[in-house]
Amino acid sequence: MWFALAICAVTAPALDAQVATPKGAARGATVRDASRPALDGSMQRIVALTNVFRRQENLSATERNPQLAKAARYFADFMARTDQYSHSADGSEPAERAKKFGYDYCIVAENIAYMFNSQGFGTAELADRFFDGWQNSPEHRRNMLEPNVTDTAVAIAQSAKTGRFYAVQLFGRPKSASIEFKVQNSAGVDVEYALDGKTFALPPRVTRTHRGCTPFELAFRGRAVQPTNGQTLTVVNDRDGVQLKAQ
Repeated sequence: MWFALAICAVTAPALDAQVATPKGAARGATVRDASRPALDGSMQRIVALTNVFRRQENLSATERNPQLAKAARYFADFMARTDQYSHSADGSEPAERAKKFGYDYCIVAENIAYMFNSQGFGTAELADRFFDGWQNSPEHRRNMLEPNVTDTAVAIAQSAKTGRFYAVQLFGRPKSASIEFKVQNSAGVDVEYALDGKTFALPPRVTRTHRGCTPFELAFRGRAVQPTNGQTLTVVNDRDGVQLKAQ
């Protein structure tokens, strides 16, 4: 039996700062169908197992996304048709493929693998082997446990030439789920704050807008806050001194 994993790929834009499992997923013995595993069943099982894994790690489950499903199906079929194997086998990157099929992304992460066994695989066995391979690989495991993704898709295709099964697992967070908040200075003095370790200077009467794909941690004069989407944080100077207030 052959099994191969590719180094996983994650794409997310840099910080943008602008001034002004269901039932049936249980593991266990399976009956082998040596010639034709039901690939739809294998794909559904991988999604279910991955969501069980995420819940075990206190993470939210991901939902199947139709645009990511089209991107995963295209790429699995491409690798099976050509027996070319890498994240850029078709000349594009995972995020580019997701966008091509209509997924306006904030984050895209991709796991791929291929497997071959001359004796064949059962439906659940094929899913379990792909899942176990990704789970036991640190880079792929990191994608499976990415806390900020909300969507997923899995596709499997078999090469008519080599008999290899190629699997693609995608995770994503749409741009519509990005986080945007503002920091405004009403204190009348120059102030500084740190955002994810980067320091920003904010003159009086200036408002800065921050946008990003993952939650931020803002530090101001020893106080740490995690801004929420649409929130405005205001620096004021009152009888208690210069401080940060949330609106």
